[in-house]
Amino acid sequence: MPEIKSIAIFNPSLHIGGTERVVVNLANGFVRQGITVYLLLARAGGVLLDEIHESVIIVDFGKRGVFDSIPSLVKFLRDVCPSVFLSAQSHANLMALMAAKMAGFSSSLVVRQQTTLSMAGKMEPGIKNRFVPMLTRLLYTQADAVVCISQGVADDVLENTRLTVEKVRRIYNPVIPFDAELDQRITAPLDHPWFHEDAPPVILAVGRLTRAKDYPTLVRAFALARQEREIRLIILGEGEDRIKLENLVNSLGIEADVQLPGAVDNPYPYMASCSVFVFSSIFEGLGNVLIEALACGARIIATDCKYGPAEILADGRYGSLVPVGNAPAMAKAIITSLNSEKKPFALRKRANDFSQENIVQQYLDLFVSLYES
Repeated sequence: MPEIKSIAIFNPSLHIGGTERVVVNLANGFVRQGITVYLLLARAGGVLLDEIHESVIIVDFGKRGVFDSIPSLVKFLRDVCPSVFLSAQSHANLMALMAAKMAGFSSSLVVRQQTTLSMAGKMEPGIKNRFVPMLTRLLYTQADAVVCISQGVADDVLENTRLTVEKVRRIYNPVIPFDAELDQRITAPLDHPWFHEDAPPVILAVGRLTRAKDYPTLVRAFALARQEREIRLIILGEGEDRIKLENLVNSLGIEADVQLPGAVDNPYPYMASCSVFVFSSIFEGLGNVLIEALACGARIIATDCKYGPAEILADGRYGSLVPVGNAPAMAKAIITSLNSEKKPFALRKRANDFSQENIVQQYLDLFVSLYES
């Protein structure tokens, strides 16, 4: 079997986010296999730096963004020439592909696609995002493999590019850490008055406060469900829609029972302690927080959006699926879930399908197959 001696992973930074956690988990998982791992960062910032394994070699390009990093990437690829060059995020992928072309990089080149091309340009703010699908169709043919984080994303990539089925692989995200680390994170102290004994049930959501997450529907659903019983809502995350959400909460007169505390380093204690976890997205690539909620044994409600939730929840076996943007249906599901039995063992068993061990091995199997082809 060919030996994978070194892997270089490129990402903008390690600020809190789903992709950043995936990068950390992959880097740590590869290095535990005895592989030399280079973590290439446009700028080495972010709280997740502290979670990187000490054996991972961090290369800080010290640039403002991924575009400015192209010359540094070219030099690195020429000087080091790793066995595998993996780029983990859509915008970074385009820069990585251009840099690899300029460097004459001849080893395995893999990009990870975390969202759908058909929706990203429509839903994400900023003019540059409108051009990402077009550039993706143009440049992705240079990759040896495109890893899609769900079957839905894989189908979307095949439909919107000229890539062949052989080049597109579905590998889920390595969301769940090793058992000891998972238990440690879940049982970390949670000093919040809303989770004290005899307090009303807490509905929880976790993710960026952005349009794609559709928190207005969740807030309206919460307001409807709150008319039937005493409950509270916490949304963990930060983003450009904070003011809009705060205004909506105030207009509905529910500000005493809703909190938006911002992002937290470890949401697991919240997930383990909440009464219901709600995922309200309009679209997703996969939905890491759903997998984390499964691992924490939470009752789950998710929109049946493209793509991810139905795959993760096995078409409703491990949680309730509701239509996108339907506040009354979501409110009804909240009330029903509050009265249902928790089944943490079955949920955690399902979450293990997305464990670091399983997913890291799938990536390594892919890398070896590229060497053999």
